Amino acid sequence: MKYQRLLSYVRRAVDDYKMINENDKIAIGLSGGKDSVCLLMALNGLRRFYPKKFEICAITVSLGFDNTDFSAIKELCHEINVDYYVVNTDIGDIIFNERKESNPCSLCAKMRKGALNDKAEELGCNKIALGHNNDDITETFIMSLIFEGRIHTFAPVSYLDRKKLYSIRPLMYVSENETRGYVKTNNLPIVKNPCPADGNTKRQEIKELINQISQKYPNADQKIFGAIKRSNIKGWY
Repeated sequence: MKYQRLLSYVRRAVDDYKMINENDKIAIGLSGGKDSVCLLMALNGLRRFYPKKFEICAITVSLGFDNTDFSAIKELCHEINVDYYVVNTDIGDIIFNERKESNPCSLCAKMRKGALNDKAEELGCNKIALGHNNDDITETFIMSLIFEGRIHTFAPVSYLDRKKLYSIRPLMYVSENETRGYVKTNNLPIVKNPCPADGNTKRQEIKELINQISQKYPNADQKIFGAIKRSNIKGWY
């Protein structure tokens, strides 16, 4: 995917759901994966010409695994003049060694989000940009239906009252294949997910299910996303 196309998708999302206002200070949740790196590049480009002026910084929540190296991500942020912060935690040890969670993803996400929110608040940010892409939104919708029996997915914009922080998802129109292609084409650094559960989760199962459905019924994933957009799910109407 070309840079201009990435920017057009992100600006469309920002405009459609009024994600950015004048003088916002936005913390980018930068895991080092392909989606968050795309988000970093897109918002860095957008801030140069968007009519509403805003600031960005990037925050990585380290889970404490020994085999993670964020030096290339730090260098990328330095090259594009974005302030970068790493929050060191023991989340990995707590989940896999102390608690020995059989289904670790939900607790991990909650703890990572808490650490990210705390750092964003400390830095004086009023918004957090998350790298959830188009596929993530559809997968979460199907997961909620199957595993929870409810109609729900991420909202484009959500508000955390306790922290007085907004979460925004500017990659909502960008597919996972497009983020993968953009990173590869531009030879951008990414950090491989060190989590022992990576690739062996309920989300991965749902991803594969949606791919199977889309092979039999072309564009089924986009039709599901269209239904979400037209729905009365909180944050979408």
